[in-house]
Amino acid sequence: MQNLPDSLKREEKLELLALLEEKQRRKEGNKLRDYRAYAKQAEFHAKGSGFRERLLMAGNQLGKTWSAGFETAMHLTGRYPDWWAGRVYPKAVAGWAAGVTSEVTRDSVQRVLCGRSNAIGTGAIPRDAIKDKSMKRGVADAVDTLVIRHGGGGDVQAGESLIGFKSYDQGREKFQAETLDFVWLDEEPDADIYTESLTRTNATGGMVYMTFTPLKGMSDVVRRFLIDKVAGSCVTSMTINDAEHYTPEQRAAIIASYPAHERDARTKGIPTLGSGRIFTVSEETIKVGSFPIPAHWAQLGGLDFGWDHPSAAVRMAWDRDNDTIYVTDCHRQKEQTPILFSASLREWPTWLPFSWPHDGLQHDKGSGQQLAEQYRKAGLQMMPDRATFPDGSNGVEAGLQDMLQRMQLKKFKVFSHLEDWFEEFRLYHRKDGKVVKESDDLMAATRYAYMMRRYGISLRESEMNTQINQALPDQDGLYF
Repeated sequence: MQNLPDSLKREEKLELLALLEEKQRRKEGNKLRDYRAYAKQAEFHAKGSGFRERLLMAGNQLGKTWSAGFETAMHLTGRYPDWWAGRVYPKAVAGWAAGVTSEVTRDSVQRVLCGRSNAIGTGAIPRDAIKDKSMKRGVADAVDTLVIRHGGGGDVQAGESLIGFKSYDQGREKFQAETLDFVWLDEEPDADIYTESLTRTNATGGMVYMTFTPLKGMSDVVRRFLIDKVAGSCVTSMTINDAEHYTPEQRAAIIASYPAHERDARTKGIPTLGSGRIFTVSEETIKVGSFPIPAHWAQLGGLDFGWDHPSAAVRMAWDRDNDTIYVTDCHRQKEQTPILFSASLREWPTWLPFSWPHDGLQHDKGSGQQLAEQYRKAGLQMMPDRATFPDGSNGVEAGLQDMLQRMQLKKFKVFSHLEDWFEEFRLYHRKDGKVVKESDDLMAATRYAYMMRRYGISLRESEMNTQINQALPDQDGLYF
């Protein structure tokens, strides 16, 4: 009572102290009311309105479990804040929340939802919404099922939501049979657990959302979201820089505390690829803000042809004075004909010469034309020959090692807003010593442009070529 005004009588101090304690008790018993999402957490929540499968892939202790716990509490109770842009359940729901083991589920998922075992009702689910609970056998303080009051107020009778707590070590069979509105998987499950969880929501059109740090590398579950990109699925990546509860000094100390081979996974949510990563440099060392390309710098494009996998194009600039490469733009898209894909690059300079791979020599079965020729007729300035080094070779490893060396020497930069490019950069890796040819379309286009940089031309050179071509209309052009 030492902080209360001295003018108050003892009885008044005791009464005021009791009121303050009750206010604190009520606040602790309704944390959902005060939940405010960080920008990346809000992005993850909002995607629930349009995607059935969601992954919040983040580093350790960045707030991924916290955010999913509060979303789960909203679905169970029907209490959504005014700022909410995600999925809304207007009536009571049934769901599961699961972790790696029963003990881990108790200490993470259950703690976020319910509070600590000696203070049930101080977590994301408001105390007054918890109607009943049953405990799990054989695991101290572990909850098995909760009955949650959903909605209610005025003349509307409250419904009853149910949430059960599961663990992956129970095996796939324990994830069978039920019909659910949602499943929340905290930490990465094996593929069979994920498939069973998704199946539980088929009949209801429900959703599965996951929160984990990708320490298993390019697993089947990670591949589903990052490479296969199954329809109805999405990924939100959250790094330590998105966690607003850390100061810059704290972030620096945390990053330094992790071993180098785990640093990207634990602070950025990038899958651990270990020695398999092709470009073993931090993306921060090659990122640079965008700027207008000087008129005397050489520029060119690189193409990688696709259909089932995306066609990809990059725009590259070469500062010949300082011998530094810049990737300045990129584009990729599936199932695009040469005409449509070329049209999607209409904002790029029309004089830009494009490098291309050997499969551009293949003839189309319908028209009989080479693929590169189809792009040329669609309006792109295609180089006369496929991409090679000056000596005529075109080895993949030689190109990658040369690019990596430039990155290490700070002679290879990429405009920082090119998220599609950096997405592939993070996942580009080898397996059993061989480059994995998946989700590498922009990487391949970049390599083709890099190999043929000697044929890049500047804006000034293009203007000069235009003047010469106008003076000599019978010439095919002087790009090369």
